[in-house]
Amino acid sequence: MRRHQANRRTLLQGAATLSAGLATVTAGARPAAAQQQANSRSQGAGLPDPSSRQGEFAEVNGARIFHQSTGQGEPMLLLHGYPLSGALFARVRDGLATKHRVVTLDHRGYGRSEAPGTPDSIEVYSRDALAVMQRLGIERAAIGGMSMGGPIALSMYQQAPERFSSMMLIDTIAAPANAAEAGLWRGVAEMVRQNGLEAILPVLLKEMLTGETRASEPAQVQYLQAVMKQASREAAIGGATALAGRADFTSLLGQIRVPTLVYVGREDSVYPFEIARQMHEAIRGSKLEIIPGAAHAAIFEKPDPSVQAILRWSESMQGARPGSSR
Repeated sequence: MRRHQANRRTLLQGAATLSAGLATVTAGARPAAAQQQANSRSQGAGLPDPSSRQGEFAEVNGARIFHQSTGQGEPMLLLHGYPLSGALFARVRDGLATKHRVVTLDHRGYGRSEAPGTPDSIEVYSRDALAVMQRLGIERAAIGGMSMGGPIALSMYQQAPERFSSMMLIDTIAAPANAAEAGLWRGVAEMVRQNGLEAILPVLLKEMLTGETRASEPAQVQYLQAVMKQASREAAIGGATALAGRADFTSLLGQIRVPTLVYVGREDSVYPFEIARQMHEAIRGSKLEIIPGAAHAAIFEKPDPSVQAILRWSESMQGARPGSSR
């Protein structure tokens, strides 16, 4: 009971932080000219234009899913959060690809992927990801999900645990949205309906990166803004709706039987490290990694520590799991 109450308090605090930020931008979206100027500066500090990514498309479940594959070795599938794309992993892809075949995809309606209608459940995205694995001939993989990608990965495990060689839960949560958080996400969806995606970008960007990074490395802000702007209106509405109504995966944590890394930025205010610690305690034999000086998009904000932590954990697990197929 105490853990449940502590988890509820943490979620309420995170929801309050996001809600306060959204209230700040409800007066209107950032002027179009300013948005265009920021887009023109999205390339910087070695960060590529996310719209120029090269990859392939898979036609699955009525959607056209863009995916990229880099490197050799055990497959590693990385799933992005809301409202991002596989471009989130641009700064860790090459480092992880020294030991793995790194596969990223854009969920339907995000990045370069396309889909009819508005997705409205986590299960839609998880079925897409499993179908992409099938198309690529990947029988098993180390599957990691950041933020919304975490429930997607857990949904995949619930459906097909045999497809996992290991799991990474990155700045994410297994619990369902409580009333406050669900209301927040429904408010996000309504704001996009009324004012477009640009209306929610300022507060989301504020949560993705620490204040120090936003002040000292504006190229990171500009890049993530460019990534978010690629999401379709329908995807932004659907993703927020899916997050509001996501299933409760907390009971699944105790059933996970593959090596698991729980990874979180110390300054994450969306799903704080206390939530990560609770998931770590619930998953038998899991490893908890807390990245200092990083917020919600820790895997982007701190790429070198992220690569080091993931590879160190992955290499330590080699003898603990059966061989994987590629």
